[in-house]
Amino acid sequence: MTSVLQILSLILDFAWFIMIAHIIMSWLINFQVLNLHQPIVAQLWHGLNRLLEPLYGPIRRFLPNMGGLDLAPLVAIIGIIALRDIVIPNTLRSLAGY
Repeated sequence: MTSVLQILSLILDFAWFIMIAHIIMSWLINFQVLNLHQPIVAQLWHGLNRLLEPLYGPIRRFLPNMGGLDLAPLVAIIGIIALRDIVIPNTLRSLAGY
């Protein structure tokens, strides 16, 4: 069971990294540092969107409409941090019998 939780922790760390890259890239695009007319930037942006949309989509359905502000990445990051730093260590402790 410990190895399953370690694999889950690794997946959560990877998802966190991808989400941070997506957030930084969205800022760079909005501040016109990156241009979506460049093929590599466009491919990377659309790939990250396709990868993260299954995670952001259900969160967006529950959040109220904030106009142009998308809070789904923030909620997803908080959820990942909570799972990684609270749930997994407590599960490991309970499995160890502490």
